[in-house]
Amino acid sequence: MKLLRVGAPGAEKPAALDAQGIIRDLSALVPDLTPDWLAPEKLRALAAIELERLPVLSADARIGVPVAGIRQFIGIALNYRKHAEESGQAIPAEPIVFNKAITSLSGPNDAIVMPPGSEHTDWEIEMGIVIGTTARSVAQNKALDHVAGYCLANDLSERHWQNHRNGQWCKGKSFDTFGPIGPWLVTADDIPDPQALDMELSVNGERKQASNTSDMIFPVAYIVSYVSQFMTLLPGDVIVSGTPGGVGMGLKPPQYLKRGDVVRLAMDKLGTQTQVVA
Repeated sequence: MKLLRVGAPGAEKPAALDAQGIIRDLSALVPDLTPDWLAPEKLRALAAIELERLPVLSADARIGVPVAGIRQFIGIALNYRKHAEESGQAIPAEPIVFNKAITSLSGPNDAIVMPPGSEHTDWEIEMGIVIGTTARSVAQNKALDHVAGYCLANDLSERHWQNHRNGQWCKGKSFDTFGPIGPWLVTADDIPDPQALDMELSVNGERKQASNTSDMIFPVAYIVSYVSQFMTLLPGDVIVSGTPGGVGMGLKPPQYLKRGDVVRLAMDKLGTQTQVVA
């Protein structure tokens, strides 16, 4: 099942994609796709709806963040070997965890607004993990039971702020519009193996990143279990799981985004994003 929210910022309607790829309006049945609607029993209720009986929403309408009221936005760094190598970093012995501000969240096709004076805004295609039920000190073999689904994400990063402003990565990753996710949340039952998804990112039509989630150093189950050992994961929380090689910082010479650039992301089952740099 593919769940999404459609409409202007702050006025999104809950929706679902039917079998023909048509966006159907859920708002008569669901107030909004908030974290409580990610519980297994509520997802089962949504899956039982005959979507073809619901009103159609315009395919041209803006798509927003797929879950309303996200409370924690967490990142995993250097989780693909080639990205660690291009960053000049050692392969991590355990996951590197950082936070992105929830105010950085934006719709999948909203504009990327570079910070004033930025010359080092960079792209990072990632798979987002969306938590469905509270996870606290969960075992790895039970971790996927707490996952509601997955989404496509761009973990945008201002590298100068990230690497040269006293070592706190969240400084370079939390600007407004630096967390596009969506277009939809794909429920976990539709992705039985999250470690088998191809991904690709291009800038102005030139492919920069191409990989598969099988290349992750730490797979999804390990990540969820690991993070839950030192913080409680809440329904609706989003964990972006790391990016493969090919980011602008790692190119020789480095390449960064500039005004007017078009960034396109695509991932198996998780859809596409297209962002213009403003």
